[in-house]
Amino acid sequence: MNDWLADFGMFLAQLVSLVVIIALAVALVARLRGEATDRTRLRLDELNDTRDYRRRRLTLAACEPGARKRLIKGFRREDKARDKTGRKGEAGRKPIAWVIDFHGDIRASATGRLAEEVSALIEAADNGDEVIVRLESAGGLVHAYGLAAAELDRLREAGLRTTVCVDKVAASGGYLVACGADQLRAAPLAVVGSIGVVAQVPNVHRLLKRHDIDVEVLTAGRYKRTLTVFGENSEEGREKFVDELEGVHELFKRHVAERRPALDIEAVATGETWYGRDALEQGLVDALGTSEAYLVERMKDARVIRLRLEPRRRLADRLGAAVSIGVERALEKGLEVLEQSPLRRH
Repeated sequence: MNDWLADFGMFLAQLVSLVVIIALAVALVARLRGEATDRTRLRLDELNDTRDYRRRRLTLAACEPGARKRLIKGFRREDKARDKTGRKGEAGRKPIAWVIDFHGDIRASATGRLAEEVSALIEAADNGDEVIVRLESAGGLVHAYGLAAAELDRLREAGLRTTVCVDKVAASGGYLVACGADQLRAAPLAVVGSIGVVAQVPNVHRLLKRHDIDVEVLTAGRYKRTLTVFGENSEEGREKFVDELEGVHELFKRHVAERRPALDIEAVATGETWYGRDALEQGLVDALGTSEAYLVERMKDARVIRLRLEPRRRLADRLGAAVSIGVERALEKGLEVLEQSPLRRH
């Protein structure tokens, strides 16, 4: 019994020492590095290689056992032939289809990352390359999506061919961004359109008045505040608010019409949405199909590379996670020791 307690005490002392040493190391390294200035890392995925790898695995899984060696030799011959006919200098560079993703929330908070990815592509992409944007957004704040649309316009201004693929939804602000592409593709049942503007302002003035609560709304400037939540709204304020909405709607229509001149903008700028097939008939999109189908098609004659900027995990976070895992395993080991102890058995 005493030997077991001594062993367990030694184990706890070693565990505590290990945790303290790792924590000190984390603090020291983080201080020396001052935390890396580059908070993001660039991730590139060669989708051609991924697809080819999966194809080979499935082929091997489906073949007869005796045919595996022959297939593997065939794969090696394919690799050698591809190496011989591979790129030889910049003149023989194979076209690249760069793939980026934009998933928009109401604030279009992914716009910052989109801007950095666009800047990287403008610097690295060749004139014969294509940028494929897989977009999904139901819209949101006007100014936020206006900025996202401006970032996508930079690709076209740089002379890069752009294709936007919509698998689920590109409505309102989402369509504001998507319409700037040279080619707009949508899945057959994707939701597209909603070229309109909406604003909702609750008003609790009558409720406050019923309870004898006054709210003073003080402004400098005739239209500084057209509608309020707590004060009494005037008819003049409502009319001005509607005028402002109509002005934003006109900007939206002009933006779409400039990028899709063949579109009957008055017919589609009603705030309605259409599913993919109907959107094609209306001229809101250029073709039907999923993003995956289009990527597979492009792989026939181009390298398809997915580009993404991801937040870089700080060294302290990585080491902290390692410490957490180490402590968890040590505790599990300790529980095993307790399970085997004389006290537990008796």
